[in-house]
Amino acid sequence: MAKAEKVVLAYSGGLDTSVILPWLKETYGYDVIAFAAELGQGDELVGIKKKALATGAVKCVVKDLRKEFVEDYIWPMLKAGAIYENDYLLGTSVARPLIAKHQVDVAGAEGATAVAHGATGKGNDQVRFELTFMALDPGLKIIAPWKDPNFTLTSREAAVDYARKHKIPIEQSKRKIYSRDRNLWHISHEGADLEDPWNEPKDDLFVMSRPVSKAPNKADYVEIGFKEGVPTRLNGKAVGGVKIIETLNTIGGKHAVGQDDLVENRLVGMKSRGVYETPGGTILTTAHRAIESITLDRETMHYKQQVALKYAEMVYYGQWFCRLREALDAFVDATQKNVTGTVRLKLYKGRCTIAGVKSPRSLYRTDLAGFKMGAEYDPTDANGFIRLYGLPMKVAGIVDGKNRKGGKGGK
Repeated sequence: MAKAEKVVLAYSGGLDTSVILPWLKETYGYDVIAFAAELGQGDELVGIKKKALATGAVKCVVKDLRKEFVEDYIWPMLKAGAIYENDYLLGTSVARPLIAKHQVDVAGAEGATAVAHGATGKGNDQVRFELTFMALDPGLKIIAPWKDPNFTLTSREAAVDYARKHKIPIEQSKRKIYSRDRNLWHISHEGADLEDPWNEPKDDLFVMSRPVSKAPNKADYVEIGFKEGVPTRLNGKAVGGVKIIETLNTIGGKHAVGQDDLVENRLVGMKSRGVYETPGGTILTTAHRAIESITLDRETMHYKQQVALKYAEMVYYGQWFCRLREALDAFVDATQKNVTGTVRLKLYKGRCTIAGVKSPRSLYRTDLAGFKMGAEYDPTDANGFIRLYGLPMKVAGIVDGKNRKGGKGGK
């Protein structure tokens, strides 16, 4: 009798992967190795090994990837200033390539010939997982049940019924059926009443943060220290990256900071609506933008803004392990050499605002920026500059016949 094929499944213990694990075994007889990544999702991984084995896995591998997640994924993205469609701080997007990378590693260690994921055929995650698999081990077989013609659990309601029938413990019910993804950087909420963009998010939706209506009436202040674009200090003390984000999640969540309700454009073509909580990420993104404002020159800043748009698209589209992203990182790192200093922020009623910024590499000079004229700036120099700078527009005005003091436009 031939040995069963070994498959490494990205396993979160949520609704989709909870039913996919036994389905893979039941339908195709696979030996399923469950892989779970600890990315800071709270108590979601409690008992996950026991659950995976009880529902058919031959083995469950759990890895704590929080430090790697922060240092090798979140910090590069933060330094790049990557934000998708103005609001989405890419919490789910940036985590998927890390999970898939370690799936590939587990497949190699366990002698598996295939990797599997529970992403739907409508979403972005299928692309993020599969592009990573293709980039890091093109020889692995990719199993995606949601795109399998034999897979009949093509709604969350059907998945709930399957779980009940097979006595698989799940948190979801047909009345409480949000699709959520949580890690150290954020939590996303999709589905159920959120599928109608006219519906306001309910107060009990939020997990990492309070509703704005329940935020304190007194503001809190935090100080974040940066070294070459990376957050290294919190309120004057040297703190590791994981701890910085965890602490800012707590204080930002208390003040309802980082709640975004977004209708976004998925890679596969349709629009979708998600509500995101990113308290610590919002604070860090605001602070990083502030320290860059006084340490980057104009031309670098403006070009970097263009790079940030492309970087965000690549993260969202699952193109983390591609050469262009690596090349963009090299550019970003060069821009961050002087991005060192401290930012003070005020957190109040859902808002995160700048309360102060300073840097030993600051390009801001009060003697130049102030209204008082001094020897360091001769205002008469501006006359010639403006004449030359505006010359193309002046010539165009003449050609268009806008010379009102007599004279005619050029022929």
